[in-house]
This record gives sequence, C-alpha cells and structure tokens, in this order.
Amino acid sequence: MNDFAQSIAAAASLIASRDPVLLGIVALSLRISLLASLLALLIGAPIGGWLAISRFRGRQVVIVLANACLGLPPVVVGLGLYLLLSRSGPLGFAGLLFTPTAMVVAQVILATPIVVALVHRPVALLWAEYADLIRTDGLSRLRSLAVVFSLGRTSLLTAFLAAFGRAIAEVGAIIIVGGNISGYTRTMTTAIALETSKGELALGLGLGVILLALSVSVSTIAFLLVRGVGEK
Repeated sequence: MNDFAQSIAAAASLIASRDPVLLGIVALSLRISLLASLLALLIGAPIGGWLAISRFRGRQVVIVLANACLGLPPVVVGLGLYLLLSRSGPLGFAGLLFTPTAMVVAQVILATPIVVALVHRPVALLWAEYADLIRTDGLSRLRSLAVVFSLGRTSLLTAFLAAFGRAIAEVGAIIIVGGNISGYTRTMTTAIALETSKGELALGLGLGVILLALSVSVSTIAFLLVRGVGEK
C-alpha cells in the first residue's frame, strides 16, 4: 500500500512539474490521434452519407459489413499492417513500419467504421425528412449530401469525437506497427503498457490520469452534443 501511495505521489509530481518526457508522450499521442480522427472523418463521413441517401443492390450487405468492422480486433489490424509494411511485404519499399505514419494508418482503419456508423444513421433520418424538398430543388447527389451534412453537422462532430476516443485509447495495433520507440512512436497507451511491465508505475499512472481525463472529456462533450440535439 505504501508503494502504491508513493507511485501516486510521484505521478502527481510528474504532472505538476510538467515533466518533459510525459509532455512529449502526450503531445505525440494527441498529434497522431487527432490526425487519424480527422482522416477517419474525411473517409468515413462520405461513405456513411452515401449509404444513407443511395439505393443500390447490395447496399444492406455493405451496411452490415461496415457495422461488423466496428469490432475489428486491434491486434489483428496491427498484424495485417505489419505484414504489409515489413521489408518482405508489398508496401515494404515505403519504409513506413515503426513510424508515426504507420500508427496513424492503424488508427484510421479502426476509427473509420465508427464514423461510418455514427454518420449513416442520422443522415438517413435527415434524408427521409428532407429528401423530397432537396429533390425539388434539383440538386446533384453530391450537393444533396452537402446539404444533409450541413443540417447534421452536430452528428459529424460527434462522430469525430468518437473516432478520437477510439484512437487515443488504442494500444494493440499501434504497438505492433509503431514499435514503441522512445521519443518517436511512444504514445500514452504504449508507454503505460511498458512502464507497468517494468514495474515503474509513476510515469504510467501519470499518463493514465491524463488519458482518463481526455477520455472522460471526449465522452462528456459527445453526450452533451447528443442531448442538445435531442432537446431541439
């Protein structure tokens, strides 16, 4: 119990003193996860919107597959990317393995299905309500989607926050393709795993507190957005 109290005190000291190592890990985590979340939004939102306003053979199959991808095992995604990016893999020539870029790609793969699912449902509801009016104006499919996105912009923000929450908390895939290299690819989650395995809890606890605060903040913002929309 005394060791645990000492670890808590040491973690609080690291946070209060703005330890450079801790801040560097947090900054890298934020850069990678924010970029991955933005890319996931740019990729997933059009797909979700397209599935909502389009009607074509096999559409339901695509929707089911998109929702099934919500449960992608991170370690399997990491392993697949590792095989693709390794020297003997088809993309090995790019030299992306054990780089932040590879970590961004892994997080994009895991976060995009979340965006697709969270955009598809509200856009489908908006399309059901405004489709006739939009068709009357003679807008193209692309402009129609832009109008619906404008009406449902809160849903886009919610999807982005959910993607960020998934990305910032991910460890399985990024530790495989990033390598957990100090000062280069070490994020909050991978650092927590490393420090815990070494039995050095101070840095791990400090990062855990920051990660928990970020996760709670993101969840709170998303909840308030959804509740605000529901009350309008």
